[in-house]
Amino acid sequence: MDWPIAEVARMSGVTARTLRHYDEIGLLPPARIGSNGHRYYEEHQLLQLQQILVLRALGVGLPEIGRVLAEQIDEVEALRGHHRRLLAERDRLDVLAAAVSRTMAELEQSRKDGRPMTINRPENLFEGVTPSQYEETLHDFPEHAEAVARRVATMTPQDVEAQQRERTAQMIRLAELMAAGHAVDAEPVQAETDTQYQALTALRTVTADEYRAMGRSCVDNEPWHAAYEAIAPGLAAYQRDAIEAYAATRLS
Repeated sequence: MDWPIAEVARMSGVTARTLRHYDEIGLLPPARIGSNGHRYYEEHQLLQLQQILVLRALGVGLPEIGRVLAEQIDEVEALRGHHRRLLAERDRLDVLAAAVSRTMAELEQSRKDGRPMTINRPENLFEGVTPSQYEETLHDFPEHAEAVARRVATMTPQDVEAQQRERTAQMIRLAELMAAGHAVDAEPVQAETDTQYQALTALRTVTADEYRAMGRSCVDNEPWHAAYEAIAPGLAAYQRDAIEAYAATRLS
């Protein structure tokens, strides 16, 4: 039995355009191409697509996924390895969610008491945050990924960790603004978005269109989306919309 590309797109949630791209780069050729020019997929291709989507969710880039698929011999053993990685990622997100939950509870209590929040162990804010997770999400922006790599090459491990912790702190501040009911075009949200944009342009020029694309990736890119949603449900779309408002009003 085989399925046309439209049906595979419907079942998997992957767009037909993405499936065609996977074919063009040799990652997932269809089982056959019909006389009408349409691509058709069999069970083997569906299993491969499942592996691709699992690895993408884990932040693995397409070139590396191609190598994994080319080198694996036993599909069951490959899935077992993917399963282990998924469980590890689940555990990491659980730890991250618990850290954010503690921070939110402490913030709420400090506001009720009318006193500033005291962080006795600041390292607790960053439990579950993997410094490399953000680098893995830049595969859709190769020029920026290269700029980040050049900057990281000049930094100490402590500097890299501090930068990643600041990025996570930015996400938490944005979540607090969202929880407080601020619209995405409100000044506090736009000020936070401007801080993010200035950090990007410190590395290289980022156009309005590219910044919009980065905003959309907060929702469309699986690792980015997971990182935002681990902090607060709806935060990925909130960040996307804040960037869109920023680009429309300050970069146009």
